[in-house]
Amino acid sequence: MTAVRQVDVLVVGAGPAGLAAAARLATAGAGRVEVLERETRPGGVPRHCPHGGFGTWTRPLTGPGYAHLLTTAAERAGAVIRTRTTALDWEVAATSGTNVLLTVGPEGPEALAARAVVLATGARERPRAARLVPGTRPAGVYTTGELQQAVHLFGQRIGTRAVVVGARDVSYAAARTVRTAGAEVVALVTEHPRARTSPARARSARLVQGVPLLTDTTVTELLGHGRLSGVRVRHRDGRTTVLPCDTVVFTGDFVPDHELARRGALDLDPGTRGPAVHTALHTSRPGVFAAGNLLHAVEPAGTAAREGARAAAAVLRHLAGAPWPHPGIPVTVEAPLRWITPNLLTPNLLTPNLLTPNLLTPDRSHPAAAPPPPHLLRIDAPLPRPVLYVHQDGRLLHRARLGVRTAQPHRTLTLGVSWHGRVDPEGGEVRVSAG
Repeated sequence: MTAVRQVDVLVVGAGPAGLAAAARLATAGAGRVEVLERETRPGGVPRHCPHGGFGTWTRPLTGPGYAHLLTTAAERAGAVIRTRTTALDWEVAATSGTNVLLTVGPEGPEALAARAVVLATGARERPRAARLVPGTRPAGVYTTGELQQAVHLFGQRIGTRAVVVGARDVSYAAARTVRTAGAEVVALVTEHPRARTSPARARSARLVQGVPLLTDTTVTELLGHGRLSGVRVRHRDGRTTVLPCDTVVFTGDFVPDHELARRGALDLDPGTRGPAVHTALHTSRPGVFAAGNLLHAVEPAGTAAREGARAAAAVLRHLAGAPWPHPGIPVTVEAPLRWITPNLLTPNLLTPNLLTPNLLTPDRSHPAAAPPPPHLLRIDAPLPRPVLYVHQDGRLLHRARLGVRTAQPHRTLTLGVSWHGRVDPEGGEVRVSAG
């Protein structure tokens, strides 16, 4: 193995989760904290989201403003951010057993050993090929992220007529970016019977901005040579038609960017497709934590940042000598629930004192665990008057009626943690169902 450089904490990914973790760790004196970012600038997706909705109610920010705030906080705390640097693979130091990441950057390959690693690699949209849309391979095909970077970061022209595939919040954001670039939105196309956004937003786009919404409709083929000339769509009743356009934007369908986690042989949750994590965001690999949209594609930037800060607290306990929680009790879901995170419970922490925010453990040897956050869940189909049930080995641990009239697939549900103390540490998996 090549010469190894030692750091205390290595954060992979300089989006909201990674930057929040780095700032918290550097402020707490965790030693040398380095952040690796493969893009040319830190900040993650918010960098190319010029709309508002970031920050707090008292300090609202645009996406670039929020990215700048997080970056500045991490740098002022003393974290080192290295851009244009990619983590490729893992090794284990023969003498110390610490995790070693093999990286490549502007100065060439390098091996970095760290006492703790925080994976914050985020999520990505599945492109046209992964969605199995046939046809030619013309120019003018984008994902939302590619579109936003082209328009907002590089000022590129994208065409004159665009079809947006999807009708989620991110789809309407993509439509706004298309109009910002001076192009016409031909239609939003969704296979679902209605838009998966707020009724007010869908109504505004249709009536005020004049954007047609084609429901129960699927894009079946891309047409054109050299440049896209149109997309063929099929309606639920079997009718097909061609929408003339020179640009198509595939939106939504986010998946965790888990390639590095998979290369590190981390256990992946089959529901989220990201690393399986305990309530304090430990993974199955000792010394490695995960946070942000790597765990749940895709949640708001503020949620990712809060998870980054929580991962930092767990890293500090690990550096202070806290034992590694492994393997944990799995938390699984039943249909129509799609996934839940965190999805592991730590037997030796399933005690009432975990719910009290002490600064130190009784022996004052390392920081105590903070109160665990609620579990996040998603469903596959609308669920009226939802009630969540938590069982272990046939025993009902918890029942919670959610405060929404109808739970929607595109909205996150939360499940509190008051039932953690009722979990049998020697029992089987915990199952969450909805009714």
